[in-house]
Amino acid sequence: MNEGHRPRPNLLPHVNNKNDKPQIRVLIVDDSAFMRTALSRMVGSDPSLWVVGTAATGAEALQKIVSLDPHVITLDVQMPGLDGLATLRRIMAEFPRPVIMVSSSTLKEAEITFDALEAGAFDYVPKQLSSVSLDIVHIREDLIAKIKVAAGGRNSGDRLNLLRKPPRAVNPHAPQPAQTVPALIALGVSTGGPKALQDILPTLPGDLSVPILVVQHMPAGFTAPFAERLNELCDVSVREASHGEVILPGVYIAPAGSHLTVDRQTNSRAVIRLSDKPESQPHVPSVDVMMLSVASAFRSFAMGIIMTGMGSDGAQGMAAIHREGGLTVGQDEPSCAVYGMPRVCAEMGVLDRVVPLSQIPHEIRQATRYRKTSAS
Repeated sequence: MNEGHRPRPNLLPHVNNKNDKPQIRVLIVDDSAFMRTALSRMVGSDPSLWVVGTAATGAEALQKIVSLDPHVITLDVQMPGLDGLATLRRIMAEFPRPVIMVSSSTLKEAEITFDALEAGAFDYVPKQLSSVSLDIVHIREDLIAKIKVAAGGRNSGDRLNLLRKPPRAVNPHAPQPAQTVPALIALGVSTGGPKALQDILPTLPGDLSVPILVVQHMPAGFTAPFAERLNELCDVSVREASHGEVILPGVYIAPAGSHLTVDRQTNSRAVIRLSDKPESQPHVPSVDVMMLSVASAFRSFAMGIIMTGMGSDGAQGMAAIHREGGLTVGQDEPSCAVYGMPRVCAEMGVLDRVVPLSQIPHEIRQATRYRKTSAS
């Protein structure tokens, strides 16, 4: 296609002349007629969203992008002919705009989804398979929220957060508290997290002296292949956390569907506990549940890191680590895919340092090198 004839992406909502309400234009791409109908109904149920069209193939999707100029595209991972990943790469090269992948929780599709995130997809939502039908109703809220954030721009964060006062400034070059020598790091992340973790964890040394517990909001079936993928990329050991295992230096990814906490008795090693309690949490695993446990068990010897994501999960946990005297670090706004979770913590005044994503490994190495030196 001639460069001069490409539609210019416009992330501001159009106006639907039918009701004169500003709406976000969405194109639904899926080879299943049932999924196209179901997703269209879910997206169309929100008055701020407008399904401007659907496509059954990647080739059809590329044609409709030209004629419909959607703000956001939902894209099936597995399609005949031009599959989801190939279609995504064409979109990013020819008509760059936010794309949300829709993926089944199978090992193959999970791996393709992570490839799609590396190729430029904004995020993904799962579609769960059952023995009789596709159970997709549960993804409605998540899908709508991600479409709105994607359409608002990569650093928009939660729309409610945009109306709040700017967070308290923190000097990224300020010296770290002298008393902080972490024995364990608790890291929480959500939207934009898979790509962010793939950027920073491979830069950590293989002889990292402390454990890192990670809660990344993910659907069932995704955390195990994600941990395996990270382990292949990293010098430091990365694994999906298991109930009852002793926590040693390395990275532990909390499994989807289970809260991760630590059990530590005086003068004994800490072990991982997995549970579906408490049930009141909107996210399982929950960053707050994990960090509150770490703060209670390690007190001033804990380090908390909060990264890109929607909502406020992790705010209570980071506040607890800060209150106990542990070191707290937040990702800065420009480097976040979604500046929601770190912003809430910054506004609460519970962050010792706010740094770009690329500087988070430095913060980890700087904080833990004292422990390595004292132990050697």
